[in-house]
Amino acid sequence: MAKFDERDDREANQDDRACSIQDSLDILGDRWTILIMRDAFRGVRRFDDFRRDLDIARPVLTERLKRLVVAGVLDRRLYCERPPRYEYRLTPMGAALSPTLVALMRWGDEWLTDEPPTVLVHETCGEPLDQAFVCWHCDETFTQSAIASRPGLTPTT
Repeated sequence: MAKFDERDDREANQDDRACSIQDSLDILGDRWTILIMRDAFRGVRRFDDFRRDLDIARPVLTERLKRLVVAGVLDRRLYCERPPRYEYRLTPMGAALSPTLVALMRWGDEWLTDEPPTVLVHETCGEPLDQAFVCWHCDETFTQSAIASRPGLTPTT
């Protein structure tokens, strides 16, 4: 019986460890939230524009926007006093999600559709952009197979 209890304690400790993926999913982990973020990156800011673009029910949109504001991903700003109207803008925390959404888009383009992929280009020169892993210390690009993780370590400079 003691051996069983020890195993349960180990499993409980593993469940208590911080998991950034789970924490992220707690904020972003549903279809509507990801689509709201996609629209925010496209420049949509106003409730009615989100609703019209996404064809989403008002209560669902209200709840998702509120959750994103509370989490610090979007900022709610008054743009009209009478009647009071608000717009939703990306915070630095929200803007940092750009590579994540690009990765989801590219994964979907690669694996889930026969349509031509969306091409992201550098606005200044018009050339296609690439998304890659780069080690700034070695000045080397690499694939996911070269990534390891070590809990508790911070990047070195």
